[in-house]
Amino acid sequence: MRATALNCTLKPSPASSSTDELLDLVAKELSSFDIELDRHRVVDHSVSFGVTSDEGGDDGWPTLRAAVLASDIFVLATPIWMGHPSSVAQQVLERLDAFLGEQDDQGRIISSGRVAVVAVVGNEDGAHLVGSQLFQGLNDVGFTIPAQGMTYWVGEAMHTVDFKDLEHIPRVVSQATKTMVANAVHLAELLAMEGYPVP
Repeated sequence: MRATALNCTLKPSPASSSTDELLDLVAKELSSFDIELDRHRVVDHSVSFGVTSDEGGDDGWPTLRAAVLASDIFVLATPIWMGHPSSVAQQVLERLDAFLGEQDDQGRIISSGRVAVVAVVGNEDGAHLVGSQLFQGLNDVGFTIPAQGMTYWVGEAMHTVDFKDLEHIPRVVSQATKTMVANAVHLAELLAMEGYPVP
């Protein structure tokens, strides 16, 4: 099994990122299933705006697209900004939109049989809203969402403590991540054994 995460932080590497910290937890849980998490910060790849799989020039999306399609499990990770997914996460969804016109060798949407989960961090409430927006987009472009397919952390309203600055990861976040990963791996294994029918 292979897993790829796109980190939609606004911060280029090597800046510290709370989203990356949450992905550390996801990676740890995946490693218990002997699955390594391949991670990419989208802002490090000069991704062009657009809705095709390759916008030409120095577009960095084709490399990320290939990593997503080479994986059984896709993790879309984003911070919350102004109550919404980051602009980078929105850009990823816009680029994934191209999947609607692409088919695998059996005539199914090209992302068919792949599982997607979501990881969200922020300092205000809104994780459920962000998750619902991402889930709908991922579902539209052919990914399968497992039960409890999101892990998240949000800090107290009007405060400035980031996830990366916590001394200890809250038990509920660890448990949510553990459940999300276990469900995602189980579903990915089932889809690998028997994929969706050909339309």
